[in-house]
Amino acid sequence: MTGRRRWWALLVIALGVSMIIVDSTIVNVALPSIIADLELTSTQAQWVNEVYALVFAALLLTMGRLGDRHGRRRMFVIGTTVFVLASLLAAVSGSGAALIGARVLQGVGGAMILPTTLSLLNANFRGRERALAFAVWGATIGGTAALGPLLGGWLTTSFTWRWAFGINLPIGLLVLIGTFLLIPESRESSARRGIDVVGAVLSIVGFGLLVFALIEGRVYGWWMSETTFAIGSWQWPWSVSPIPVALGIALVTLVGFVQVERARVRDDRVVLLDLRLFSIPTFRDGNVVALVVSLGEFGLLFALPLWLQNALGYSAFETGLALLPLALGSFLASGVAAPLTARFGAAVVVRVGVTSEIVGIALVGLVVSTTTPWYAPVPGLLLYGLGVGLATAQLTGLILVDVPVEESGQGSGTQSTTRQVGSALGVAILGTILFSTLSGQLDSGLTDLLPADQIGVVSEAVTRSAGDAIDGLATGPGGEPVADAARAALADATRWTAFSAAAILALGLLSTRRLPSGVGVRSNDEPSG
Repeated sequence: MTGRRRWWALLVIALGVSMIIVDSTIVNVALPSIIADLELTSTQAQWVNEVYALVFAALLLTMGRLGDRHGRRRMFVIGTTVFVLASLLAAVSGSGAALIGARVLQGVGGAMILPTTLSLLNANFRGRERALAFAVWGATIGGTAALGPLLGGWLTTSFTWRWAFGINLPIGLLVLIGTFLLIPESRESSARRGIDVVGAVLSIVGFGLLVFALIEGRVYGWWMSETTFAIGSWQWPWSVSPIPVALGIALVTLVGFVQVERARVRDDRVVLLDLRLFSIPTFRDGNVVALVVSLGEFGLLFALPLWLQNALGYSAFETGLALLPLALGSFLASGVAAPLTARFGAAVVVRVGVTSEIVGIALVGLVVSTTTPWYAPVPGLLLYGLGVGLATAQLTGLILVDVPVEESGQGSGTQSTTRQVGSALGVAILGTILFSTLSGQLDSGLTDLLPADQIGVVSEAVTRSAGDAIDGLATGPGGEPVADAARAALADATRWTAFSAAAILALGLLSTRRLPSGVGVRSNDEPSG
C-alpha cells in the first residue's frame, strides 16, 4: 500500500472503530426513550443495555483468530456488514425482544471489527508510522467513547432514539466503500487446515460468563439473589444468585481452555490462542498493564453521567457536552503521541498517559458537588482524555510490537479481551463503591428528615434507580430537603468513586515498571515484528 493510500485506509479503519465504540455508550442516554416507546420491562431494558458488551467481549478472541486465518479485510467487511444490518434491525424494532436480538447481532459484528482493525494496522504500517497509526486508533477509542452520550442525547432529543442506531447505516456504507477501495487483504501466510472448535467454544463460554458476572453482579447479587434473573419466560429457580455460579463455570471453563490450547500446541495442531505468545515480554507484561489500567480507565464514565444528570440536573444532551473535553483531550493525544514515542519510547509515553489520567480524575473528584459549575471539571476531563489517548494507543502498540504479523489477530483479540475484562471488572468495583457509598451517605443524610422505617425504602429506591428516583422525591414525604440529601449523597459517592479510580490507575502505573524501555522506536525499514 502506498503512503497516501495507507493514511486514507487509516481513516476508514478509525471510522469503523468509532462506529462500534460509540454504540457501547450511545444507548445509555437513549434508553429512557426506548423504554417509554417500546414499553420495556426492567429486565428487557437491562439486556438492551448490556447484551452488546457481553457478546462483544465473548467473541473477540475467536474473531481475531478467524481473521488471521481467513483474511483480515474479509472479516472487517463481514463484521461491518453484520453491524450495519443489525443497526437497521435495531432502528426499526417494534418490541423489546426484537431490539435485544439486534443488539446481540451488533455485538457479533463489533467483535469481528475491533481485533481486525488492529491486525490491519499491524500488517500495513511499519516503525514510526505504525506508532502514529496506533495513536489515531487509541484516540478514536477514547474520544468516541466520550462522544457517545453527546451524540445519543442530540439524536434522541432532536429526532428519535431510532436514529441512535440508524446513524450507523451511512457510516457503515462509507466504511465498506473505503475498505474495498483502499485496504488490501492480509492473512496468516502459513495457515493450515482445521479449526480449534473446542478452544473457540471454551473461550466464548468462559469469557462470556466472566464478563456477565462482573457486569451484572451488583444487579443480581454477588452471593444471594437480590433480583430475579430471567430469560424470556424462564426464571432462575434458586435463592443463590446466578453470579457465583457463572463465575465458577467461567473459571473452570477458562482453565480448561488453557489446558486444551497447551495440548494442541504440543501436538502441533491449529490453536485459537498460541500461549507461547506470552513468552514475549512486551506482549505478556503489556497485557498485565492493560488489564490493571482498564480497571480504572473507563469505569469512571459509568459514574460521571449519573452525577451530571441526577445531581446537577443536566439533560442527556448537556451531559454529552459536559464530557466533550474528555473526547477533545483524547483526540489531541493523537497529535503528540507519535513524536513523544519516537523520542522517549512507548513505555515512557504509557507512563505519562496513565499519570495524566490519575491527575485528571483526581481533579474531577475534587470539584464534584451539587453546585459544581459547568467549567470546573473541564481541566480534569481534558487531562483525563489526554491520558487515555496516550496510554491506550502506545500500550496497544507495545503489546503487538513483537507479535509476528501472521499472528496479529490472536494478539489483537487477546489484548482487546484483556481490556474488556478489565473494564467490566472496573465497572463492577467502581459501581460497588459508588452505590454502597451512595446508600451509606443517604442513610446518614436522611436521619433527621424521615422516620427510621422510611429511610431504608427511600435509600433503596435511589440506589436501585442509580439516582433516577431523586427528582420524584421532591413530591414525596419530606419534599425538597429529601431530594437535596439524595443529590448530596450521589455527589459524595461520585467523588469517592473518582478517587478510587485514581487509586486503581496508580496501581496500573506501578505495573508499568516491567515494560521494557525504548520499545516502540523503530525506523521504517525495520521489520514489524
